[in-house]
Amino acid sequence: MVLEWQIKHFSELTTIEFHDLIALRMKVFVVEQNCPYLDLDGKDKKSYHLICRDGLGNVVATARMLPPGISYPEVSIGRVVIDDKIRGLGKGHELMEKCMLFAIDEFGAVPIRISAQKHLEDYYHSHGFDVSGETYLEDNIPHVEMLYVPK
Repeated sequence: MVLEWQIKHFSELTTIEFHDLIALRMKVFVVEQNCPYLDLDGKDKKSYHLICRDGLGNVVATARMLPPGISYPEVSIGRVVIDDKIRGLGKGHELMEKCMLFAIDEFGAVPIRISAQKHLEDYYHSHGFDVSGETYLEDNIPHVEMLYVPK
């Protein structure tokens, strides 16, 4: 499967691109995970967005990278989502690698903090993140803060 990856600041997104990435986030986070929550938290407008399209132009993966001081004092990555059509193909690892490389290129070799769903702790650990806090509930789903510190 050929995938097209792009990273754009919110100000560069078309309305169709923003619609499509929000639609994917809602499909996975709200419908699949049965978790009604307010996705539009104002942080998208200050973020860079990774968009992955399949060969037909459909958004099948997305994430946002936030500058320091928006969610945490550190740079952060969030709203990481993969469409069920491409899960299990290693594309989530490719997504995180692209996010990490972008964050380092854009902000330098600085720490990156995330709020991870607890069941994905090993996935994020494989990308260099270590648990940095206690498990907590966010929207009724166990989460844990994790921190990547460049070596």
